[in-house]
Amino acid sequence: MVLAEQAGQRHVITAACPAALSLGLIPGMAVTQARALVAELDVRAADPAADRAVLDSLSLHAVRHWTPTAAASGADGLWIELTGTAHLHGGEARFCRRLVRFCRRFGYTARVAVAGTPGAAHALARFGRDAISAIPNGGEAQALAGLPPAALRLTPEAMTAAARFGLDRIADLLPLPRGPLARRLGLASVRRLDEALGRVAEPIVPVVPEETPLARRRLLEPIGTAEAIGHVIRDLLADMIGLLQERGAGARTLLLVIERIDGSEQRLAIGTSRPTRDASHLARLFHLRIETIDPGDGIETMRLAATRTDPLGATPLAGSLAGDDAAPDVATLVDQIAGRVGDEALFTAAPVESDVPERAVRRSAPLAAPTGWPAWRRPVRLLCRPEPLVGVLALLPDAPPRRFTWRGQVHAVVAGDGPERIHGEWWRRDGELWAVRDYFRVEDDTGARFWLFRRGDGVDGATGDLSWYLHGLFG
Repeated sequence: MVLAEQAGQRHVITAACPAALSLGLIPGMAVTQARALVAELDVRAADPAADRAVLDSLSLHAVRHWTPTAAASGADGLWIELTGTAHLHGGEARFCRRLVRFCRRFGYTARVAVAGTPGAAHALARFGRDAISAIPNGGEAQALAGLPPAALRLTPEAMTAAARFGLDRIADLLPLPRGPLARRLGLASVRRLDEALGRVAEPIVPVVPEETPLARRRLLEPIGTAEAIGHVIRDLLADMIGLLQERGAGARTLLLVIERIDGSEQRLAIGTSRPTRDASHLARLFHLRIETIDPGDGIETMRLAATRTDPLGATPLAGSLAGDDAAPDVATLVDQIAGRVGDEALFTAAPVESDVPERAVRRSAPLAAPTGWPAWRRPVRLLCRPEPLVGVLALLPDAPPRRFTWRGQVHAVVAGDGPERIHGEWWRRDGELWAVRDYFRVEDDTGARFWLFRRGDGVDGATGDLSWYLHGLFG
């Protein structure tokens, strides 16, 4: 497969897969010539805008996680400034290996070069022999000497002139005087050479992440009462809603920074389960925690920042306009409860692809709608760890227990259903290679219902020791 785009009056290849490259189909070749060489060639249109969007997103990731200075380099690479930040990632060599693994996880191949100048790094990454290469400062000339002039990002006219004069390597350019070299290849080519060698600075224009929406209030007089603080918060929220509307976004996390007259600060954050621009709802969330604010000798400045935002479009109103009852929205209730008891206290259960029950459930967001639950009934309450039972009376191998003791209390079973056999996940641990659990749903004489299991199938001793455990409760 190759990607092609229009160049003048013909279509040329801009990128090729490894199989196409092995057949001699290289970027710059005309599509008609490529089809003549390979009849079953898959030609698809190049999308430079989509490529640029991917590079921009990678640049933003680099700025937010690796270094303050990063930018797209041409149509197929990134510049990452490591000066002063390499030690944070374990050194340049370790960071390069980590970068290659990062790209591999997203399906990209990567070649990384570390050099003292952007031009040298650009050349080595694209024309060097090694997938990861690093040269010390001052070693650019020696490292670039064996590369072709194309590594310097010369114009097509300069490349044609270099071929005409027999300048096949950068080493051929180094001993030439600047005047004759400029007359042959152009002044821009000389500048590219000087930039790669570090004789002329080549600044990197970094990508700048989108600024965080911020509202600020400087108070004429210090305040300290809850009523005054609440009034300023409502004013800040009104300003913030306007900023969010301009961006088509809703707030997920708001950070309130309170500056006291003694120079100290206090921070208060709230979060929402869904993006919102409802000022009254956000004000109620702040009101739930306003008692935690310590004004000290007085508050003179308050700032409100939306540290996390998500896209928020129009809200559908067709049902309410037609007189139908709208579906209840519990997001506001979830936010208010979380404001009182904490975000970690609210969650819903979501299934995980696993046969072992304690591994088959995970916590999820409180408003999530997880799917993929097994067809077998599961208890409402699953214990963190199965608890052992004593005094169990049961008929082997497939009958549910008739009596058991749990937490010191004897339970007489009046009804039971099972077994549901679950095998161990042998690919996780060798100890689960032959492990078997037989689960039963039982009900005692008081109406309580339990989920029990026996280790082993009751026939083969290698499957378990026939001990009983309680794993969950129904209702």
